[in-house]
Amino acid sequence: MNKAMQDPHEPREAAAKPEWAMSKREKLNAERAEQGLPPKRRRWPWVVLVLVLAGGAGGYFFMTSQGPTKAPVVEKADVAPVMQVNKMEYAVLAPQRLERLVKVTGTLSPSVSTQLSSQAGGKVEAVNARPGDAVSAGDVLVQVDTENLTLQLRRVRSTAEATRTKLAQAESQLERTEELSSRGYASPSVVEEARSGVDGLKANLEALESEVASSEISLKNATVRAPFDGIVAARSVEPGQIIGAGSPLMTIVDLDVMEMQGNAVISTGPLIAVGQSVKVVADGLSERSFDGIVDRINPVASSGTRTIPVYIRIDNEGGPLRGGMFATGEIVVDARDDALAMPVEAIREDAEGDYVLRIKDGKLERAGVEQGKTWNAGRMVDIVSGLQPGDTVVTALLPELKPGDGVELVGE
Repeated sequence: MNKAMQDPHEPREAAAKPEWAMSKREKLNAERAEQGLPPKRRRWPWVVLVLVLAGGAGGYFFMTSQGPTKAPVVEKADVAPVMQVNKMEYAVLAPQRLERLVKVTGTLSPSVSTQLSSQAGGKVEAVNARPGDAVSAGDVLVQVDTENLTLQLRRVRSTAEATRTKLAQAESQLERTEELSSRGYASPSVVEEARSGVDGLKANLEALESEVASSEISLKNATVRAPFDGIVAARSVEPGQIIGAGSPLMTIVDLDVMEMQGNAVISTGPLIAVGQSVKVVADGLSERSFDGIVDRINPVASSGTRTIPVYIRIDNEGGPLRGGMFATGEIVVDARDDALAMPVEAIREDAEGDYVLRIKDGKLERAGVEQGKTWNAGRMVDIVSGLQPGDTVVTALLPELKPGDGVELVGE
């Protein structure tokens, strides 16, 4: 086959292929080559190319005939931004009680505490209570040996009884002497001597009766009893010990009422008055508070501390408080009921005066207010006018908010 007549689109190795490996087109071209005819050329690529060119030209003609195309104009809606305000940043106003407090700190001690001492000397026979034991009024706490005291009482009583007998005889003798003197059978000196004897016996009997009473008291005091219901706080005597009159025995305390000696800053002294209520919290019992009342106020500041001692009486039913505990108290020196109040930082100011942001129908509006006193250590302020119970107001310091802004309440 003439190489010059070979189809450029056919691979040159086509003529060398065996007949079984040829495609239908290759077989047809091989037959044409044997007949001396040129191979048949492919026409479809050229047809496709012509169609593509024709389509591009038509599209260009269509676009140019329509003129320039303008992009659609989308108008932006004038929508105000909506700010979210969470439940920690707003509040619905409701009447509440406001208090001005003065803080005091100090230690607790039993309001009633008694140290029992011996009024009779002798050997201690029994001690019936230990520190921490609860005792009732009249319980025997300490018993001192009464043998010597009993003997002494008997002796004094016997002496007094003998003196009383002698006195009766002397008085009888005096009456007879006076009768004889009236008849002229006895001299006045004899009568005077008899009268002196009677007076002396009367004096002796009186002294002996006092001694009997003293011995009876000593015998009674040998048995030491609890003076009131309480708890033994200390014990200073043991069985078998020899004690004298005045020796300390025990200390009894009553925990039903406690006293706190609190220390207040001297500048707050003029605000504190007897009878003011106090809320007391003790170390170790911080989960609860105790009601107290100002009982006394020291007129002189403590030296070196510049604080005023304030004595607070505290009800301690059940005895949870203990002597020596450290406590903190808040004295209510002023109070106002049914007040509308809000944090100080919620108050704003402009050329018209003080105002707050009130939330109404999803928008913020300016609400002019008149402030009253500050409370809670200056954190809250009561509103005298401008707001009503049920108003929803912004209570947080949010400088980005302004009247007219839309708001959404989150966490209602």
